[in-house]
Amino acid sequence: MRVLFLIQGEGRGHLTQALSLAQLLKMAGHEVIGAIVGVTPERGVASFFSEKFTAPITPIFSPGLVYNTGTNALEPTKTTLYAIQQIRPFWRSLKQVRDSIETQRPDVVVNFFEMLGGMTYALLRPSVPMICIAHQYMAFHPDFQRPQGQWFYRQAFKLNTRLTCFGATELLALSFDKQANEPRQRLRVVPPLLRQEVTDMKPTSGDSLLAYVTQPGLKVELMKAHWQHPDIQMDAFHSDATGPDQVIDGTLTYHAIDGKRFLEFMGRCKAIVTTAGFESVCEAAYLGKPALMIPQPNHFEQACNAIDGQRAGVGLASDRFDLDQLLTYMPQHDTQVSDRFRKWHAQGYFMFLGALNRAVAPKRKPSSGGFFWTRMRHLLRS
Repeated sequence: MRVLFLIQGEGRGHLTQALSLAQLLKMAGHEVIGAIVGVTPERGVASFFSEKFTAPITPIFSPGLVYNTGTNALEPTKTTLYAIQQIRPFWRSLKQVRDSIETQRPDVVVNFFEMLGGMTYALLRPSVPMICIAHQYMAFHPDFQRPQGQWFYRQAFKLNTRLTCFGATELLALSFDKQANEPRQRLRVVPPLLRQEVTDMKPTSGDSLLAYVTQPGLKVELMKAHWQHPDIQMDAFHSDATGPDQVIDGTLTYHAIDGKRFLEFMGRCKAIVTTAGFESVCEAAYLGKPALMIPQPNHFEQACNAIDGQRAGVGLASDRFDLDQLLTYMPQHDTQVSDRFRKWHAQGYFMFLGALNRAVAPKRKPSSGGFFWTRMRHLLRS
């Protein structure tokens, strides 16, 4: 089977999941023929992905998320306005995606939450079947827990999620644990995709807490937590570190952002403090490390991840860097959660291969959306 990837290039989660599926497909004797990665002028293809991915990579413009430069909070309104301003280059990108699919003729396209995929299939209707993979598709599951209120952010999140998956034969929703499928939404719940580097690790139980800090406000909270608990050993990875290992004092060390080293530190820490990105929390769960999950401000998806992760028992949801919360939680953390998580993860091999086989089987092509999308195609071409 020849497989082409379409990947959202924002952050590391979807790119890491693509690397994981590529490893799985290679084990099964299938061929990943390439990857189309959504990029912006400010954000190219991440080096960790380009160094690991062995097939050709095609970067194509795709409007990204807009964050506040001071607080790192997501700016939904500015994100929407920016996307509208980029409508013409976005249309050119859709045609590039369509042409690439029709030229390479894979048996199936796998879309990792890239809007270019859903919109290309809605407006230009490539002839190759597509399946979509992301944790975000749990938003269409009736049992998925969400933050109270936040109506606007919830609707914006669901709309953005829907735009990534028009025309897909199946949605594979990555989940912390087993949930019922939702056939009316073409939704199948599947285990997380984890890199072989994670599953090959032999975790140990160390004495240090590990923190991954990207928000400016969290850096201030990190120092406050350190002053309150100067006896607790902490290693913190963040972009302002002056070197690979910046020693602050006897119990706090900053480290420059480095995915490989961060994973090594995770394997020997006793707990982790991180934003509520799905991928990093899953890695911590697999390695048996309880997590304090702190969503980025205004980031509805991460707020959902934190609530869902707490429900599944992988850690504790919080709105701030609160070591007291984490220290109180750690003795209560169920160590069997990691065992159950590993067993759930082990089922993924056959579930993902089954989804690919179903996609290439002859079936009716999904509707592209009727009059609305016909009108949209006309407007974009004018």
